[in-house]
Amino acid sequence: MSDERTHALWEGKYQAGHRERYPWDVVVSFLFRHAPPRPRADVRVLEVGFGTANNLWCAAREGFAVSGVEHSATAVDMAQARFADERLVGDLRCGDFTALPFASDRFELAIDRAAITCASSADAARAVHELRRVLRPGGRLLSCLYSSRCTSAASGTLHADGRRHDISVGSLTGVGPLRFYKEEDVRQLFAGWTVHQLQHVERRDVVAAEPVVHAEWVVIAEKPQAIA
Repeated sequence: MSDERTHALWEGKYQAGHRERYPWDVVVSFLFRHAPPRPRADVRVLEVGFGTANNLWCAAREGFAVSGVEHSATAVDMAQARFADERLVGDLRCGDFTALPFASDRFELAIDRAAITCASSADAARAVHELRRVLRPGGRLLSCLYSSRCTSAASGTLHADGRRHDISVGSLTGVGPLRFYKEEDVRQLFAGWTVHQLQHVERRDVVAAEPVVHAEWVVIAEKPQAIA
């Protein structure tokens, strides 16, 4: 993902000590509901944009074989150190999710927990294409994409890359440029996949002076057994 501004922003956050230690509940549910019925050590899980690897840490502790790609070298170092300290095994690499460094048809499960939503329209399409390439036929992907119904989607400036830049209100202030998806955008992004779940999740904070909505799409999609 060739976005130096976003990369510098997140590299700075990680260098300042930002980290997430525990997995997102949507990821835990995905792992246990969609892992194929075989020994966990034989189930290979990939995460793109894994940050400090909180989700992969959980998967590794539960016995899955884990791999991941993250753009921030600082975050990768933090994740590798945690895995080493806890004697966990994981293939945690610094890299670009639009050009995954893995063989085709390798993984049973893949995770995108709000990483692709940070990418431009073109890079998002490349990332999803790469995820389909590296998943085995029948393999499943969890993707969380921010919704156009977020309060934050009404702020900042919409650029030609499909993202809102300089977001100044709502729950996503300060996280860099983001693409906010409508339902038709999500369906287009996953054209050619078998979509098992397309769920819109919305949370509204009514305590604030002005109600703040955080909304995202939770997608579970399968690589078809045969792709033309």
